[in-house]
Amino acid sequence: MEILGIGSRIQHATFGKGVVTNVSSKQYWVTFMETGLETIGIDDDFEVIERLEDDVDTVSFFEIERSLTTILEKWSDTHQKVALADKWRGGSLVLEPGDGTAKKEMPIDTFFHKIVMVRDRIRVMEQKINSSTNLDDQEKIDLQQYITRIYGSLTSFNVLFKSKSDHFVGERSSKS
Repeated sequence: MEILGIGSRIQHATFGKGVVTNVSSKQYWVTFMETGLETIGIDDDFEVIERLEDDVDTVSFFEIERSLTTILEKWSDTHQKVALADKWRGGSLVLEPGDGTAKKEMPIDTFFHKIVMVRDRIRVMEQKINSSTNLDDQEKIDLQQYITRIYGSLTSFNVLFKSKSDHFVGERSSKS
């Protein structure tokens, strides 16, 4: 079995697309687009998307981080960095059911990342609608109105964003 080199891209059966960031004799450290850094066995179930040779030269963490950022930007729906408001950093989101069952807690950073992914995917859908040659102008307008209403439904999450320019914006009132 040929060992993958740092920077190789894979598709893992469980974790999805990722980039090999470190290699040992028994495992790979892979940064996945959806779940972040995971350690997987060299014989785990994955498909090689792009193989890079196993190099004995060392690579600095900065070079790996820069390469990984470039790859993730190229292959993901996210095109810009969005910052969480400072007051929420390190915080957690607690969902407590009214029926007395166990509460669910997650880091706000994780929740925020999911909100940003939803926003970015809606933007991609909006771009695809606007550039579609299969939809007539009225269909595009109708779908754009739905998207605007979706953004309006998500304005409650604006409190999480550091920059106002990243906020969700729904329909604006025509009154001035």
